[in-house]
Amino acid sequence: MSYTSITATPISPHIGAEIGNVDLTQPLSDLQQRELHDAFIRYQVVFFREQEISFEDQIRVASYFGPLGKHVGKNTISKTTDNPLVRKFHYDETSKQISGENFHSDQSCAAIPPLGSMLYNHTVPPDGGGDTMFASMYAAYEALSPRMKVYLEGLTATHDGTRVFGPGTPINSHPVITRHPVSGKKLIYVNTDFTSKINELSSKESDAILKFLIDHCNRPEWTCRFRWRNHSIAFWDNRCTHHKAIWDYWPNVRSGFRVQVEGTAPPLAG
Repeated sequence: MSYTSITATPISPHIGAEIGNVDLTQPLSDLQQRELHDAFIRYQVVFFREQEISFEDQIRVASYFGPLGKHVGKNTISKTTDNPLVRKFHYDETSKQISGENFHSDQSCAAIPPLGSMLYNHTVPPDGGGDTMFASMYAAYEALSPRMKVYLEGLTATHDGTRVFGPGTPINSHPVITRHPVSGKKLIYVNTDFTSKINELSSKESDAILKFLIDHCNRPEWTCRFRWRNHSIAFWDNRCTHHKAIWDYWPNVRSGFRVQVEGTAPPLAG
């Protein structure tokens, strides 16, 4: 796809593109916004380099995609900031754990999970540490056999926030196979962190099918790996991707801020 106001360079066959020719510290033109929307839907996660942005810049750019929301977790590793829409993701020599070490979809336990998340890292570890991996749930779905696609469609799964965030966190059910509200493509909607069971199956059947699906979703064939540099940004479509943070940099520092865009309830694939 050729754009006129931005550039988009794919970084893997199935997912991810680096966006250029744009300054996120300045308001974007209508054309830039339209082309960025298109790239976001097309590539599922978009990356930016050398963007030394403020909270206000980050909020403005994310707001082009919809109203911003707040994290539903109760006991979280990330922390609040003086702006209720911005969370701090900071890890250093004192950290005992980081957020997101398993492939997951952000807060799929919510009744209405986020549309997307935008992470800005101003400080990253040396020697390429702290990469983030992203996986396309479109590609994972397409790789299923026709029989498995038929079997899974119409099933629902429980997404339990207490598994990650502790008591008082939402628990909700969503379709196992859903359809992206913009692209119209079908995808798998279960993940390691939050999905506890497939509701229509026995416990043993659920465990077996979930293990197969999660192993399948985590296969490297439909992933990309983003190597951070200082003042880089990753903005991912939470409706059709999984992501995983790699903690290979202790005791070095990885530090930044994240905002999330409100979404809609995952629909039945239909």
